[in-house]
Amino acid sequence: MSETTTAPLAQAVAGLMEQGLRELADLVAIPSIADPRQVPPERCVEAATWVRDAFRDAGVPDTELVETPDGTYAVIGHRPGPQGAPTVLLYAHYDVQPPLDEAAWTTPPFELTERDGRLYGRGAADCKGNIIAHLTALRALREVAKIDGFPVGIRVVIEGSEEQGTGGLEHYLLAHPDDLPVDVVLVADAGNVALGQPTLTVSLRGSADVEVEVATLRGAVHSGQYGGAAPDPVAALIAMLASLRGPDGVLTIDGLDATGTWDGVDYDADTFREDAGLLDGVEITGSARVSDALWARPALTVTGFDVPNVVGAVNAVQPRAAARLNLRVPPGMDSAEVQDLLVAHLESHVPWGAHLTITRDTPGGPFRARTDGPAFAVLSQALADAFAADVTVTSGQGGSIPLCNVFQQVNPDAEIVLMGAEEPASNIHAPNESVHPAEIERLAVGEALFLQRLGAQA
Repeated sequence: MSETTTAPLAQAVAGLMEQGLRELADLVAIPSIADPRQVPPERCVEAATWVRDAFRDAGVPDTELVETPDGTYAVIGHRPGPQGAPTVLLYAHYDVQPPLDEAAWTTPPFELTERDGRLYGRGAADCKGNIIAHLTALRALREVAKIDGFPVGIRVVIEGSEEQGTGGLEHYLLAHPDDLPVDVVLVADAGNVALGQPTLTVSLRGSADVEVEVATLRGAVHSGQYGGAAPDPVAALIAMLASLRGPDGVLTIDGLDATGTWDGVDYDADTFREDAGLLDGVEITGSARVSDALWARPALTVTGFDVPNVVGAVNAVQPRAAARLNLRVPPGMDSAEVQDLLVAHLESHVPWGAHLTITRDTPGGPFRARTDGPAFAVLSQALADAFAADVTVTSGQGGSIPLCNVFQQVNPDAEIVLMGAEEPASNIHAPNESVHPAEIERLAVGEALFLQRLGAQA
């Protein structure tokens, strides 16, 4: 497409960015962690209400809070398009990961802070920056068209518990399969392979998470008086976790295939080392290509470990220890079956007759997107134009978005495409998460171009 075709929307988005970044600061300031053990649920309701009001202001007046089965609220809205125009669903989520170690943050996690051209704060990239991109795209379309509506039908779905994996929105949609008829789903919860390189994600790993607790004693006992005979549950849990990997770090879960290969774009090992922040001398796990390990094979991470802190530790054998395990499942595998294999492996590797309790999360299925549909082609070109790039590339992503499979189930003919403002420097799910404002701006331009061009084809 020519520059003159892109320019009006690009100029409109540029003029709206001051408002968008101000709104991003307001939204980041709300600690919308969908876990009542960490943050009162009222803060998530506050974020949901903010999002609802913002989409109403952006031209989707029929937007409401809808309670989902896990007790959280999704923001769901609809504005019909012109007769015969397709309907596009805009997805993101307003809940965020916990900040983890707040001392590791250079600036407060819930205070959007500019540093060296980037904006730091929990959720700035994942996924509140994508909400701002949606809002900015809609506002720019109305400004350029000088009409109140949009060239296509718009549905808005902003989730409230995606990061916790409790499946609230998935269960709601499965119970109301006819509520959201759409032709295209834009999932703004992915990102670019590099800053400024437009990317559509075509493969997602699923999840099969569990929490594991090992108990051996009624209560803590003195390690000098009882240690050596009293079984240490921390050591038991460590031994169980160690049994899940071989010496090279590759998974050795009984019955689980960890040899898949990725047939798409490769991920250069040196680039990965830099993107992931590996320390000097630390080896990349295994001997496979990085792209194989990230996008075609299962991966297990210990994301939580419940034992006494080093600071303040006492000389005692603990009565219990617990860990949270995040198991990623590549396309081609069944997440429930993989979770069964993990549980069976742990049950067969419990030392000393320790008592084992395993709590399963709802499995999330892996996803592979269609790339042969007309919407995919239009979006690819729109993003390339918005980013002034030769081409929009495609990649896999190690993360999980179980909702994609539910969207496909309730709308089997819809095209589902994934994009977002994240890129490797965003450091999502870790301290000092950040977003580059140019990624939000270019993403908003690309989305607005896509909606404009898709409507013109109707």
